[in-house]
Amino acid sequence: MRRFAKPPLTIEEQLQLLRNRGLTILHEERASRFLEVVSLFRLSPYMRPFQHGGNPDHHFHAGTTLRQIVTRYRFDSDLRSLVMEAVERVEVAARACISNHMAPAYGAHWYSERRHFKREFDHDRLVGELQTKLEQEAHHFRREAERIQQSRASDETKAERIEHRKRDNYFRFYGQTYAEPPLPPSWAALEELSLGALSRLYKGIARDYDRKQIANRFALPQHVFASWLHTLTFIRNCCAHHARLWNRELPLPPKRPKSQSWSLPHAEPGQPEPGRRIFVVLLMLAYMMNRIAPDHAWKERLVELLDRYPDAPLGSMGFIGNWKRHPVWAGEV
Repeated sequence: MRRFAKPPLTIEEQLQLLRNRGLTILHEERASRFLEVVSLFRLSPYMRPFQHGGNPDHHFHAGTTLRQIVTRYRFDSDLRSLVMEAVERVEVAARACISNHMAPAYGAHWYSERRHFKREFDHDRLVGELQTKLEQEAHHFRREAERIQQSRASDETKAERIEHRKRDNYFRFYGQTYAEPPLPPSWAALEELSLGALSRLYKGIARDYDRKQIANRFALPQHVFASWLHTLTFIRNCCAHHARLWNRELPLPPKRPKSQSWSLPHAEPGQPEPGRRIFVVLLMLAYMMNRIAPDHAWKERLVELLDRYPDAPLGSMGFIGNWKRHPVWAGEV
């Protein structure tokens, strides 16, 4: 371990540092404006493919321009937006399918009963998170109601505004309307969970039958569906935090159905495994979108995105040859 000693740099000093490393900057003023709104630190992961590997001075390959790096950055940004859109659709569908199966079978507040979960599932954490949300909304509502009451509006207007505030959020409304049970019904509670919490909840459901019935809505084995929720949690976090996505290696490769249609070729020496890169996630999302919204145009928009960026590094993203003919992408599965 050593002491951090890198000094902060002005925009001009940052540009000079990049020049010293061999980067060509064609438009000084435009480059300055860009670094004013996108930090050099955020841009640095997009520079690595253009730099000599293992070089401690981070020198760029000859002829590399800032424009190339910015184009790669913008491609990744557009890719994140498109991926996030599909992940959101899958997330909403997963919430609905879990609640639509479990609530009719076990009651509106099934999730509040420990017996519906595996022994190792952290049920206290689930209930605690939802209870905290309920208390926070109650606190916020009280403060807003107090401010409204202190205003100079008429009593009728005050009452209307307070009622509107109460209905802004269902957890707020539930806490102000119902005394029992202490937590809202599952179709409302599941909407407040993060995708990570929803993934843990699904995996923690006690009965194998219930998990299978939920996964059947997507024509997936339950262990595959659980794996996908876990992977999509990681992807969603990358997108939500504007993190690099295009060549990201998945911490755990998502499980795939055993069907030959889901097979992926082994990578060539020195190339990334398709099953650990964004390509397999795109297959997953295309598959799920076909089942959630059969008339979607998401796949076509992804192709348009790749056409707009002809220099997009498909190999680093795990794309395989003739990827458009893959049975999943072609909609044959």
